Amino acid sequence: MKTAVVAIGGNAILKAGEEASFANQMRNLQSTCAHLARMIRSGYDIVLTHGNGPQVGNILIQNDLARKKLPSMPLDVCVAESQGQLGYMIQQALTEALIKEGVRKVVTCVLTRVIVDPDDPAFEQPTKPVGPFYDGEEVAELKSTHNWDFAIDEKRGGYRRVVPSPRPIGIVEFSGIRRLVFGGENQAEVVIASGGGGIPVVERGGFYTGVEAVVDKDLAAAVLAVKVQEKLFVMLTDVDNAFLDYHSKNPRPLGRTTAAEMREHLERGQFGAGSMAPKVEAALYFLANGGERAIITSTEKIDQALEGRAGTLIVR
Repeated sequence: MKTAVVAIGGNAILKAGEEASFANQMRNLQSTCAHLARMIRSGYDIVLTHGNGPQVGNILIQNDLARKKLPSMPLDVCVAESQGQLGYMIQQALTEALIKEGVRKVVTCVLTRVIVDPDDPAFEQPTKPVGPFYDGEEVAELKSTHNWDFAIDEKRGGYRRVVPSPRPIGIVEFSGIRRLVFGGENQAEVVIASGGGGIPVVERGGFYTGVEAVVDKDLAAAVLAVKVQEKLFVMLTDVDNAFLDYHSKNPRPLGRTTAAEMREHLERGQFGAGSMAPKVEAALYFLANGGERAIITSTEKIDQALEGRAGTLIVR
């Protein structure tokens, strides 16, 4: 039985510069899911995770536009909304793709909470921008009514709310997800879980409480992969490989490499802080905690990458 956690990036749902319409997102998902369906047909049972940046941002904008008439929802609820929205869209697109491949499986979305540490230093230094831009007058009002933190965006001329981005340390629903994905021979489900990094919660007094934060989706996917005891972790992005000297005239694609080598490259600053570095960190966490192989590649190259003919393969 071949299984994997597969994390799809935001470009698999919405391309840069595209309007965030339902039609555009479904078209992109149909293309992405055609590749995933072929992977499943080849014998893999997968847990699929996804980003939610533009979608949760739009939910926050909708909250903002309606704030004079309707109470805004907290950020953890907005993440849950985006999980339901994108989970449904992926269910539709992947079911269609599987039927075309002659595969009969039920695509099942699990609303997923990710546990973070209430003492994580990120809560003292919010840095992750979310939602719309505001002017100075609006910022003063929102600080007084919501106690939000803001940072100025010098390039785009305005203020944006910033929230903590704590590290994930657990997945509440991992045991149920594991039962679904390791359901035995002729396993019936394809599982979507931990969308957008999961709904961030902290544990207090034996209960889980939602917090206003955003969790990195690749790190959350790695924690999920470790908790369900996966051996393969695949991250799909908009480039075919991780690269050294990416912004130089001669970028060097990485093929098969080791965790030790990737850590050296990471510590030397070879990977972009907001792009490839979190993926490499996620791969290293996975391999240090029981995983065997991590792959970074594009959606279009997933078939070749699984056969060792494309992409960046990181082993212990």
